[in-house]
Amino acid sequence: MAPPTNAELNAKKEQHCINVTPERKYYRCGNTWIKRSLRPTEWQQHNGYIHVPMLNTQRVLNEGACLKYLAETTDIPLPKLYACFEDDGAACLVTEYVEGVGMNELNEDQQQIVTKELEKHLTTLKTLKSNTWGGPGGFTLPPYRVMKKSNGRLWRMSPRQEQSLVFCHNDLSANNVIVDPDTLKIKAIIDWEYSGFFPPEFERTFYTRPGPSIALEGEVDDVNTLLTVIGKERL
Repeated sequence: MAPPTNAELNAKKEQHCINVTPERKYYRCGNTWIKRSLRPTEWQQHNGYIHVPMLNTQRVLNEGACLKYLAETTDIPLPKLYACFEDDGAACLVTEYVEGVGMNELNEDQQQIVTKELEKHLTTLKTLKSNTWGGPGGFTLPPYRVMKKSNGRLWRMSPRQEQSLVFCHNDLSANNVIVDPDTLKIKAIIDWEYSGFFPPEFERTFYTRPGPSIALEGEVDDVNTLLTVIGKERL
């Protein structure tokens, strides 16, 4: 039996499921938001090949662990975590649904106002330090821009002697900052799948322009530099 296509999965999605991507299913039920990794039976056919999501369950579980840790240690605005668990080959993250607009939907003057608050939260993240790489749940995951050029496997890293690793979001594009459009206050920073303790240079200011958390045309691509840093400390 041929694997399903993305269109086929979206055509038969369940009640409250709002979207199926090649890596995730998303549900909204009232003020509750659910992100679930795809089970192997849901891996999709694309251009004649099966798309195999990399580190799919680990990324969801890492996000849950990071949300719990940050809620306990900081005042950074986050979606409230209700549950995060693994079941039958899939990982589920259950949080509150945060109303608002993405920072990317604001005009330039409004974005500058939001940026001032956002940078205060980034300063808070940098005060969280460790000598152990990765998230508080035990996963050390490559940021998306690095994963695209790596083998996509979990990293096993040597602990550092000093606490020189800081907490990084690692996917901080403008659309991951949810803002109240009236007050321009940040309501939540979302999508912490790749987060954890890393060298400070891993955190890039992708929120300062439209687009994903990768180097765009004309920007410096730091991936090879980061891979060199990793190579020196990888087990």
